[in-house]
Amino acid sequence: MMNSKEPVLTKKDVNKVFWTWGTQPQICWNYETMQGSSTVLALAPALRKIYTDEEEYKKVLHSHFRFFNTQPYMGGIILGAALAVEEHPGPDTREAVSAVKTGLMGPMAGVGDSIFFVIPLTIFGAIAAYMGLDGSPIGVLIGILYGIALIYLRKLMFQMGYKQGAKFVTTLSGQLKSITNAANILGLMVIGALIPSTVKLTSSLTFTTGEVITELQSTLDSIMPYLLPGCFVGLVYWLLGKKGMTSTKIIIIVLLLAILGYNIKLFS
Repeated sequence: MMNSKEPVLTKKDVNKVFWTWGTQPQICWNYETMQGSSTVLALAPALRKIYTDEEEYKKVLHSHFRFFNTQPYMGGIILGAALAVEEHPGPDTREAVSAVKTGLMGPMAGVGDSIFFVIPLTIFGAIAAYMGLDGSPIGVLIGILYGIALIYLRKLMFQMGYKQGAKFVTTLSGQLKSITNAANILGLMVIGALIPSTVKLTSSLTFTTGEVITELQSTLDSIMPYLLPGCFVGLVYWLLGKKGMTSTKIIIIVLLLAILGYNIKLFS
């Protein structure tokens, strides 16, 4: 159970987290942790103030230096909520923070890409382009005004995440375990749903019995759609748990399997 001690962060500390994330959400982006580096960069000064013990501080930083990837504009909500949970340390803090980040990064990415990136840029871009063709410079101002409005909205969402996260660990502390479990379930559902849409793996093997030709892929699809991608992701997850295995080695193994499988007509 988390305690309900008074907040240790000032408004300046919280704003510093927002501006660091807001201006550098993709710094040191890599295939292993993606936005993990920028998350640590943004949260580190505030966490230093919360966790005064050096060893504990290092452990907390390490726990944030994990895979994290979402739409940068919406990521502020997640970081705000995570910061609020961190501000009230307790036995369930690590699990709660991990659940919040994992459970929300997928849904927030989808919402953010549509609402703040694809739709506005398409609409405003089209308007600005037509104005530009007519020789009007007003289209440029539309882009500038949208950028200013976006900064305000991002800060508003960050503050909302921070306030709601604080509510979880104070007035809703008794329900935190249920909230954590729900976030974990949501995260697993999102990751599971991403497998068929992002992992493309089909077999080109066929078996001939007399005049009957049976396609292995059709048989697998009749058992369970996207069975091969699911099994492949499970294999990669299992390999990552092996001692000495890294994401770089996994990438090399996947590349070699893809090349070999394609050339021996195992995969299509």
